[in-house]
Amino acid sequence: MKLLIILPALNEAKVIGQVLTEVETVAAKLPIPTEICVVNDGSSDNTAQVAKKEKATVLTHVINRGLGASLSTGLEYAKQIQADFAITMDSDGQHDPDDLITVLTPLLNNQADVVIGSRLLQPSGQMPFLRRINNQAFNLLTRLLFGVVTTDSLSGFRGFGKRAIQLIELKTERMEVSNEFFTEIKRHHLKFTEVPIKVIYTDYSLAKGVKPGNVFAILFRLLLRLVR
Repeated sequence: MKLLIILPALNEAKVIGQVLTEVETVAAKLPIPTEICVVNDGSSDNTAQVAKKEKATVLTHVINRGLGASLSTGLEYAKQIQADFAITMDSDGQHDPDDLITVLTPLLNNQADVVIGSRLLQPSGQMPFLRRINNQAFNLLTRLLFGVVTTDSLSGFRGFGKRAIQLIELKTERMEVSNEFFTEIKRHHLKFTEVPIKVIYTDYSLAKGVKPGNVFAILFRLLLRLVR
């Protein structure tokens, strides 16, 4: 068995070295062989060089293509290396690598095809108010459009079993990919569960991600891509 950890990255040279060091430390303790892959999404800084120095596999987009395209590249690579499991994490230090085993366990036990690490299932590391409102709006959107109930549709900490890796085909290229995953869960009748994860908010990580008020722009792009 093999696990691939996927970290999409755009101009993360400031923090990605430390993030990879922490991920590598935890990955070494996991019960299966693990490869760490950074998808360098057209960074203009030395994100790729820092990642290579940390011995991560680096896949580079020549231009910035977006979060969805980066995750698609990572999952396609997981297919190529015949990974049994894949886990996606943010590369800005928001996620605690200790939660890797929390996300991996339901996959190892064949309890789910897809695992979402939810920031809202435990009180530690409370989400800022505006982000919580933003998240709830997208949760409602996911329920209305796709009939899937989730507490954290925007979470970047996700786990996939082999069946999900093989079946999921992403069409969207940017932030709307977070919701598109739920269309794929429903379309392929994938078993889905959530697990609680910790979140580490810093000024740096808060500057990343979906900004409050972007619901309609993301919804428009999501519907535009899905009807093609």
